[in-house]
Amino acid sequence: METTLEFLTTNKPGREVHRHWPDEVKAKIVSESLRPGITVNEVAQRYGLRANSLSTWRTMARQGKLILPAPEDAVEFAAVIVDPPVSEPPPKAIGRPEIVVGSVTIRLEEGASAARIAAIARALAAAT
Repeated sequence: METTLEFLTTNKPGREVHRHWPDEVKAKIVSESLRPGITVNEVAQRYGLRANSLSTWRTMARQGKLILPAPEDAVEFAAVIVDPPVSEPPPKAIGRPEIVVGSVTIRLEEGASAARIAAIARALAAAT
């Protein structure tokens, strides 16, 4: 992809050439200077500007005063929140209720209701 950069120059008498860089161009140059392995001096020399000017633009970008373009090879990450494992209480050991009358043992199903146990106890009491 070919990109063309344009900037304005003014030549005031008794002064060196002063360039006015549009914000879009500044942003592109700053984003270039943020790539891994690239130095501010390298990028500044490439564009014929002073390193301190580029450093000022980088500060503007950090402060949100200069909006950088999205990188072409942008990798996006999603925040992952890992909750600690929920420790569930161990299940209650529900035993099988037993009714013992003399030599007879009646074992009820697990989780038998109190009403069921009371009915059986009343029936046994009536039979004895």
